[in-house]
Formats: sequence, C-alpha cells, structure tokens
Amino acid sequence: MEGTVTWVDGVRFVGTASSGHSVVMDGPESAGGQNAGLRPMELMLLGVGGCSSFDVVQILRKARAQVESCVAELSAQRADAVPAVFESVHLHFKVRGQGLKDGQVARAVALSAEKYCSASLMLAAGGVKITHSHEIVEAGTEEERSS
Repeated sequence: MEGTVTWVDGVRFVGTASSGHSVVMDGPESAGGQNAGLRPMELMLLGVGGCSSFDVVQILRKARAQVESCVAELSAQRADAVPAVFESVHLHFKVRGQGLKDGQVARAVALSAEKYCSASLMLAAGGVKITHSHEIVEAGTEEERSS
C-alpha cells in the first residue's frame, strides 16, 4: 500500500492512495485552514468505521443473512494533551434486514473486532480502548432490538 500527501495551501493537503482515490484534508480557520476537508484524525476514525463495517457486512452476507443496510455510528475520546491521541473509540452498528438474528449480528461484530478489522486492531495494540454495540432494525418496521 502506498500513497502521497500533497500540500495545497495554508493547512490544506490532498491525500492520494495507490488506488487512485483522493481526499482533501484541511484544518479549522483557527489553525489557518478554510475548513475545506476532513481533519486527519477524523479520517482515522472513519477508517476504523469503514474497515469494521466492511467486515460486518461481508460476514453477514457469507452467512446468507438478508442485510439491507449497515450504519456505524462512531464516537472517540481524545487525550487533552499533545499528542491528542485517541483514548477510546466506540462503534455502534445499526443493521437493517429481514429476519436477522441477534446472535448472528453479535458474532459478525465480534469477529470484526477480534480477528479481521486491521484498523481497530492496530489502534487497540497501541492502547486505544475499542468497544462495540449493535442494534437490529427489522426491514419494513421501525422496531429496534439493541445489545
């Protein structure tokens, strides 16, 4: 895996991955930015959410679960000192589908957390506390089952 980060102006940068996809990173106006892109730490948080969501959906699909959507709501706590590293990250999955079983979704989330999600495992190895929860929304209803 390779990539480049190119300074544009102020505190704005464009990151380009070896896949050819790019993302704009920028800071707030208080730091000399124009708020024209994601902050690097936001990208890290979204990366963890994307990595784990990919796993959860793939595991459920392989189990032939009828998944219609999966949304990961992410929250992170950062240290008050420099460097302002993540101290904890919580991922809450809202999985919508037909006839989804709680144990099946819980297992998909656990497998991602314990075995497959490279991003969250890397942060955990660095001392970040990673937690997970999930809820199931039956397709065609607003009823939710949380765990």
